[in-house]
Amino acid sequence: MEHFVWNIDPEIFRIGNFGPRYYGLMFAIGFLVSYRICEGIWSKEHRSAESLSSLLVYVMVGTLLGARLGHCLFYDPAYYLLNPLEILMIWKGGLASHGGTLGVMLAVFIYQRKHPTQPYGWLADRLATVIPFGAGCIRVGNFFNSEIIGKPSDLPFAVIFSRVDEIPRHPAMLYEALSYFALFVLLMLRYRKQGSQLRPGSQIGIMLTWIFGFRILWEFFKENQVAFEDQMTFNMGQILSVPFVVVGVLLLTGLYRKWVPSGYGHLLKEDGSILVPELSEAHEPAKAKGPAKKKKK
Repeated sequence: MEHFVWNIDPEIFRIGNFGPRYYGLMFAIGFLVSYRICEGIWSKEHRSAESLSSLLVYVMVGTLLGARLGHCLFYDPAYYLLNPLEILMIWKGGLASHGGTLGVMLAVFIYQRKHPTQPYGWLADRLATVIPFGAGCIRVGNFFNSEIIGKPSDLPFAVIFSRVDEIPRHPAMLYEALSYFALFVLLMLRYRKQGSQLRPGSQIGIMLTWIFGFRILWEFFKENQVAFEDQMTFNMGQILSVPFVVVGVLLLTGLYRKWVPSGYGHLLKEDGSILVPELSEAHEPAKAKGPAKKKKK
């Protein structure tokens, strides 16, 4: 049986020392398309475009820092703790999706502290709606890099990554990409149908459960990323995915409401939906300038 041979150069072109990669292109496409979709969501729910631009900066920084630190600390902590400067060398490769997810969650928390009129749950749900598209694009970028390859397979759609070896393998990164794009379609359909009436926590709950639940599954089709995983029943990708699935399930069951800050109680209805979705910095009520004067009789 003949299998598809993948031998494309990861670089789009090269001029001197400049050689942009398809991975970077897919990363950029994921961010830009997600941003444009968020613009529509922010506009539909009467949020300011300036707040979205600011949020994007937080998310981009959180994604890159979290993904890099996650790779260094989860997969090879001994080496990077002895060579801390190499943690900054992102161009050498090594980004972990679990760390990237934690980075985004922390970045949104920091952003929300500076924008208290935008509840954390509201932000998380809207970002969760578009994040799967970006995640899918990144996995397509991994395909261009011939990385995160699968285990040997005789299936007709197995791929020979000739830059690695001549063995037909599961295109595991494409399995992940397809599951992420399918999730993106699901979450977008939910948002279009329910809009601002989405129960807070439901979109992010579905995203975490779906992405990391499938991550546990797809890891069975992948080659281990680092040598120490060969001695493990479940690899690091699967172990690190479990807490995210648990959090996702808790959000889906509504138990997260026990931890909603009391200061946001006025923004939620009894069923958990947003009471005032149009509230933003631009609509923040003016503060009283002192006691009201009594009218003269």
